[in-house]
Amino acid sequence: METVVWSKPEHERAGTPLLVMMHGYGRDESRMAQLFDAVPPEFTCAAVRGPKVIGDGYGWFLLDYFLTHDFADVISSSNAVFAWIESVKAQHSSVSLFGYSQGMAMATTLLRLRPAQFRAAVGLSGFVLENELLAMSETFESRPPFFWGRDRDDVVINDAATEHTEEWLHEHTQLTARTYPGMGHAISKAEMVDVGAFLRHYVLRPDN
Repeated sequence: METVVWSKPEHERAGTPLLVMMHGYGRDESRMAQLFDAVPPEFTCAAVRGPKVIGDGYGWFLLDYFLTHDFADVISSSNAVFAWIESVKAQHSSVSLFGYSQGMAMATTLLRLRPAQFRAAVGLSGFVLENELLAMSETFESRPPFFWGRDRDDVVINDAATEHTEEWLHEHTQLTARTYPGMGHAISKAEMVDVGAFLRHYVLRPDN
């Protein structure tokens, strides 16, 4: 990835669990960097920038209101993230994923393609791609821990996408699902408290 913002300087990263954080559509890595202080300090956070220019921001692949996507775009972005993770993962004790909005679609896509590489995943106010080719690529041997946070009244993610996301997460992950009334298409402080507890439990506990 060309642009990555880190929560720790390089000399403090060795042996820490890595949390790869992916922003939403038309945003950039600075939005994820604002959340660093809400993540347990044991983690090294890396906020990565999506490769597609979207208006004044960036994204992972082109989308319309119905969340229609181009599979080649999705795979191209996924391969770029995988290549970057390969370049840094030896420094870290584990790798987990964090995605907001379209970033959740990326996080779940990475999880679908290489589930054994990731300790846990967090998806906030986002969705899982409905794609037959991705579904055919899934190779889950166990259910990875997944935190899904959202507002039931979020109008950005349409009902069909939410229904598919709920079905997929229940089928394929060890799901922790939380809703935050009145939050909208956003990330709340209360939600990040729950995310922190989830990460401590599934990543930092010695028996994991």
